[in-house]
Amino acid sequence: MLAATIEGIGFWTRGLPSWDAARVFARDGALPDVAPSRPSPQLLAPNERRRAPETVAVALEVALAACADAGREPSTLPSVFASTHGELAITDYMCTTLATQPQSISPIRFHNSVHNAAAGYWTIGTGAMHGANAISAFDATFAQGLVEAMVQLATGAEAVLLVGYDGASAGPLAQVSPSEGLLGAALVLSRAERPGAARLTVALDDGVAAGGTGALARFTPDNAMTPMLSLFDALAMGAPAATLKAGPGRILRAALTYPEPVHG
Repeated sequence: MLAATIEGIGFWTRGLPSWDAARVFARDGALPDVAPSRPSPQLLAPNERRRAPETVAVALEVALAACADAGREPSTLPSVFASTHGELAITDYMCTTLATQPQSISPIRFHNSVHNAAAGYWTIGTGAMHGANAISAFDATFAQGLVEAMVQLATGAEAVLLVGYDGASAGPLAQVSPSEGLLGAALVLSRAERPGAARLTVALDDGVAAGGTGALARFTPDNAMTPMLSLFDALAMGAPAATLKAGPGRILRAALTYPEPVHG
């Protein structure tokens, strides 16, 4: 079993642009009156912010939010970026252009096509010199990213940033690996217990993970990263457990404990 303290949480999807908004929605169904249609991570300069793919933008947005929530300087953290697809819209553009007009490939779009684009933007923008991993494991991606982050803690890291994100599929790839919408969430995990913070324990087991049934999973049902929302629904509701798909016939059991409420 692996254990960690959840120091900070970030969340963004269209209609729920923060963890506070996501918790309120999960608990009473209320949506914010105004919500941006696109994340706008302040880590990037305005021109870069406009040009960055949506998947990069949402990953940076939630990563910054989680670090701020934890009170951690982003440059001090190793990071794990977990995405099923990376940026499929650009992958579709690349494949189509190579098949029809290969000499017109855009260098700017090419450098955003790699799976670790978000991790690269993050380390450059924050000046982080620690390791930044980019993980993909189909519908077990977030679970495997969580295992990676927890193993880093167990082997010496003081704290680790975990980011899960995916956008919409495009072109013929959408028929093979469908995904809709834009979704990102992040956790800052640490080894030390922290007053007022939840504790997370995970263990791999044999089994089949059922789809999430919580409010957040129902709100964003068709994104490739929706499997992670069983954990975030549990956190929003103060539930004691969640189950994540960790691979064929494998699950990741997550147990959560929360600080006792302080009564005046």
